[in-house]
Amino acid sequence: MSRRQSCHALPDHSRGNVPVSEGSRAEHRNRILKAFDEVLSVLSEALLGHYGDRLVSAAVFGSVARRTPNPESDIDLLVVAHGLPVGRSRRVEEFQAVDEAVEPHLRALEERGISTRLSPVFRTPAEVQEGGPLFLDMTEHVLLLHDRGGFLQRYLDRLRAELEKTGARRLRYKGAWYWDLGPGKGDGSR
Repeated sequence: MSRRQSCHALPDHSRGNVPVSEGSRAEHRNRILKAFDEVLSVLSEALLGHYGDRLVSAAVFGSVARRTPNPESDIDLLVVAHGLPVGRSRRVEEFQAVDEAVEPHLRALEERGISTRLSPVFRTPAEVQEGGPLFLDMTEHVLLLHDRGGFLQRYLDRLRAELEKTGARRLRYKGAWYWDLGPGKGDGSR
């Protein structure tokens, strides 16, 4: 795994890996991460239970994958599955069973001061191969909840190699991140 990528399984918080020098701030961050990880564990089971053999990959990206969520962060989720219905609204409708399975855990988090929600994006394996800006940040930070046969990991590895070859860079400008895709490639801000 390259220096630029952070690909994690869910961490084990039972060891209490909070450095003492960071004090209560680190403890607070660790509590938030632990709460999100609890939901991700339930989410992973719900996805497998609902999509079954159709599920190819499930990946979390965004602030939760970067391990920098705040109490109001949503859970950005990529679901890669065979046989998805055509159109976003039908895919969201199909996902409702997963949402309902996770909802009690999200309500329990609200009682602990964490107000989050699932923010899913759906792709078939063929749609993943078509690429798109969605995957750029995943080359640096992604939590793979499920990845049958390493499908998504292989795709992200190829994309990362291509980005490095073209000199693409992830840059911060006025508080927002964007991608400079290299000479003549434009930017990945859209």
